[in-house]
Amino acid sequence: MQDYVDVVRRHRSWIVGPAFAGLVIAVVVAFMWPDTYVSDATIRIVPPQVPERLIPTNVNMQVGQRVASFYQDVTSRDNLQNLINTMALYPRKKGREPLEDIMEEMRRAIDMAPLTGLREPVDGRATTTAFRVSFSYENKYKAQEVVRQIVTSLVNRTTQTRSTQSTQTSDFLIDKLGAAQKDLNEIEDRVERYKKAFSGKLPTQLDSNLAQLRTLETQLAAATSAISRTQTDKLLIENQISVLKDRLQTIANTPASPLETAAKNARISQLEGDILASEARLSILRRQLKDTHPGVQSEVARLEGLQQSKQRMLDEDDKKAAAAPQKKAPVAQTREQSDLEGEIQRYQALAEAKNKEIEQLAQEQSRITRQQDAYKDRIEAIPGSEREYMQLTRDYDLKKQLYDELSVKSSASSMATELENKAQGELLEVLEQASLPQTPTDPKRWVWISVGSLLGLVAGLCLAGIREMKDTSLKNLKDVKAYTGLPVLGSVPLVQSDFEVQRRRRMAWLGWSTSCIVGFLLMLGSVYFYYKKGS
Repeated sequence: MQDYVDVVRRHRSWIVGPAFAGLVIAVVVAFMWPDTYVSDATIRIVPPQVPERLIPTNVNMQVGQRVASFYQDVTSRDNLQNLINTMALYPRKKGREPLEDIMEEMRRAIDMAPLTGLREPVDGRATTTAFRVSFSYENKYKAQEVVRQIVTSLVNRTTQTRSTQSTQTSDFLIDKLGAAQKDLNEIEDRVERYKKAFSGKLPTQLDSNLAQLRTLETQLAAATSAISRTQTDKLLIENQISVLKDRLQTIANTPASPLETAAKNARISQLEGDILASEARLSILRRQLKDTHPGVQSEVARLEGLQQSKQRMLDEDDKKAAAAPQKKAPVAQTREQSDLEGEIQRYQALAEAKNKEIEQLAQEQSRITRQQDAYKDRIEAIPGSEREYMQLTRDYDLKKQLYDELSVKSSASSMATELENKAQGELLEVLEQASLPQTPTDPKRWVWISVGSLLGLVAGLCLAGIREMKDTSLKNLKDVKAYTGLPVLGSVPLVQSDFEVQRRRRMAWLGWSTSCIVGFLLMLGSVYFYYKKGS
């Protein structure tokens, strides 16, 4: 420890000198360095007055997400150049440094920092409800004015930008909606022309065509059945007319007694009625059953038996009429003959009505058949037009869907634009006006002075150590013993004259006093310059 003390004692000037020089330099630099004042303002993001779930906004980027975009707008070349020229910023650097370097320095002096709000996090990220704008400059009043202009520009530009973007979005959607409506009208006209050209042959009408065809088949079957029934009724009427005519002829040609004639006619009439009834039942059975059915065969056998009985009775009458003597006297008209003639005329009128009914049913049957052929042609033509119709339908659905979507979006966009124009959308509100800084934030003078003094002291210690290492002389008896390893018998001190000693002391004091005076003057001058400039 004594060795280190001796080293410090021998080289105290080399230690104290750099330390004092570091102190002077640090004080001069700290007080000559211009102050830097930071003015800041806080801007709050005001949410829309109407919730976005009711009216979505047209702006594609939220204000909270546009802090980086704000910074780019504020630090743009035109904006910075305008601020530098209008507020006479950096006057000492103008003309000495390029304008681009000055703007880059100002760009670094401007800062925007988002402030995390108290809203619920969105997708795990904290939302931004406000951000701070700050500017660093050596003049606190100009720093405040710059921040004020930046805040005013941001608020006005944001409102104008949102309104412009919303209006442009609405105009774009209106144009797209008009184009979509035009395309929709064109495709509707094409579909309408196609439907008119292929009326009844469209794929969508296949089910209705098949249903109509089944209805026509039912109507045709009903018409055919009606014709069959009418023909059966006509046949029965014609048989009845034939029977009545035979009875009339028999009465006219047979001179028998009225009682005998009446009895014969009654039996024949009964048989003919049974025959007509049997033929009607047989006709009905044949429409429902096959000819091999036992019921049909039994009815056929019964009908044949009735016909044979009638034929036998007619044959007996013919034989009796041939055997009886013929009278050439004219046969008088009886009351029964008149009745029979009237009955024959009535049945003939019924037969004529049946003929007309059959004719009408035949016409109806023909009409139904033509309609069936037309519907069959339509059904057969559907596969050929189905592809084109499906293409038209698909195009129409796409155009209709696009039109509906654009219509909804255009309506929502118009309402959002109206909100922006009424200043009811998301806005910027100045929460804290630009502050006027009272104390500089940079430089931190006492830190600089402390660091400068410490660096000077470290430099002095390093110089002292270097000189001690280069000095190979023996300084004291301890060094002699350590170097020679011999006992020391005595020592002879360095003999110097008093004049030389005094002279060296005066020169040392003169050097140190001069250095201290110059150092203190420099420090006092820098401090005076700082406070004089501040006042």
